[in-house]
Amino acid sequence: TRSLTITSSDQSMFEKAQGEKVTLPCTFELSEEDEGPLDIEWVLIPADNQKRELIIIMYSVDRVYDQYYAATTRRMQFTNLDPKSGDGSLDILNLKAADTGTYQCKVKKAPGVQSQKIQLTVLVKPARTKCSIEGSQEIGKDVTLKCVSQEGSPLLSYDWRRVSGTQHLPATSVLNKNTGELLLKNASREYSGRYSCVASNRVGTDECSVELNVTPPVNTAAIIVGAIIGTLLGLSVLVSIIFCFCKKHREKKYEKEVHHDIREDVPPPKSRSSTARSYIGSNRSSLGSMSPSNMEAYTKTPYSQVPSEDFERAPAQNPAFAPSKVAAPNLSRMGAVPVMIPAQSKDGSIV
Repeated sequence: TRSLTITSSDQSMFEKAQGEKVTLPCTFELSEEDEGPLDIEWVLIPADNQKRELIIIMYSVDRVYDQYYAATTRRMQFTNLDPKSGDGSLDILNLKAADTGTYQCKVKKAPGVQSQKIQLTVLVKPARTKCSIEGSQEIGKDVTLKCVSQEGSPLLSYDWRRVSGTQHLPATSVLNKNTGELLLKNASREYSGRYSCVASNRVGTDECSVELNVTPPVNTAAIIVGAIIGTLLGLSVLVSIIFCFCKKHREKKYEKEVHHDIREDVPPPKSRSSTARSYIGSNRSSLGSMSPSNMEAYTKTPYSQVPSEDFERAPAQNPAFAPSKVAAPNLSRMGAVPVMIPAQSKDGSIV
């Protein structure tokens, strides 16, 4: 007797790139004996056998159920809108690396039951490939060109080629396709030019390039001498700055000390009135020291130019004082010796 059979058994493994679309086939034929309701179920079998199978989409009683697995919602659908016609194939859109796994298609129509497993591998194309140079780019030195892809499913393969010049790698070069390193031994000026690296896997490629410039060795002695001279010049400039700063600081300190001494030691200048009083007092004291016998030598002519607050004014501005006798105060009551006020002679001398 003939029963339900799955006819799509030609291909059981698929490899696709991330972001692409894949169709997992599941076609079948029903038999006359299969009279029960038709059920088509797609499940994801985890790599760990201890975990349960995950139902991702199902067709039952003329209805589609696709809300079982949130990670695949709106990305997985039946290829045929009417799966009961014999096509229960599955479309997966916008593939992701997490979609890698074993998928199983189960077709049920009592009493017949059939299933088929398909292995899906989602590969990531090489991306963000970077080229770099390691080592001194001097004549006679060993230089290493490196190439690394930030993204990409293994196994990645790297291949270097020379873009400029002869477009052939130097004879002394050693290439490691697994690590992406290109070793150039005993580099010469002829090695200079642009080099390109191509990273690839089964689903795509990515490329980067780098410029190599091999130059003569640097004169290290001249660099050392220049560094020493520069250091000495820098130190001399620094010493000069420190010396000027200290000198300026000492000058400011000296000015402050001198200013402080003037304020504390030197009395303020006297006013004109105090100067005049001190002048008269000094003359009185000198006259008081004279004996009565010496006083007769002085004339009784009054002193007409007694120092006062206005004694520095011009004669035309000062009031004229008529020569007159100045009566001596009664000093006997004051307990002092009588003195005579000095007078001015006609020739201007004080007598």
